[in-house]
Amino acid sequence: MARYIGPKRRISRRFGEDIFGSGKEIKRNYPPGQHGNNRRRKQTEYGLMLAEKQKAKYTYGVLERQFRNLFEKASAKDGVTGEVLLQLLESRLDNMVYRLGMAPTRAAARQLVSHRHITVDGQVVNIPSYSVKPGQIVAVREKAKSLEVINNALAGFNHSKYPWIEWDENVKGGKLLHLPERTDIPENIKEQMIVELYSK
Repeated sequence: MARYIGPKRRISRRFGEDIFGSGKEIKRNYPPGQHGNNRRRKQTEYGLMLAEKQKAKYTYGVLERQFRNLFEKASAKDGVTGEVLLQLLESRLDNMVYRLGMAPTRAAARQLVSHRHITVDGQVVNIPSYSVKPGQIVAVREKAKSLEVINNALAGFNHSKYPWIEWDENVKGGKLLHLPERTDIPENIKEQMIVELYSK
């Protein structure tokens, strides 16, 4: 089960924003490396499109092959390809766990799923890339409801942040009501540039 395990602060500094959702401030607002603080050459159009794709991959914790497969799946569906791609990324189980506030970051959410602490419609699912369908309920497994990491993450979390998810405190989980509209997805990703990159 491949995932990015390299330095995360460097990646966030490269893009000038908190890509991994750690909540930590980026103190040095220039790219990492020996010449990060020097003026760099203007990026080419291709370079900008590639950077946007990389940003999306790092944000959702997806590697290249899986990301391309998702893009091809989005291309085959009806609708605007870029928006459908983001909807597919948003409906991943690890992302749903993160959006429901059960984990502070997507990486932590991925770990909860992998360690069998999460259920979908009452069944344990340990595949982070599992695609949650509208109407399905993602919840904390009964055995895991006392886990400190989950309770700390949920403490004070605003469950009305995302209009496409409905939280149920009784089951300690939430239902995916529908796939999110592009305007509801808070990630700063220019998805059209990704579509143009793969269309070249």
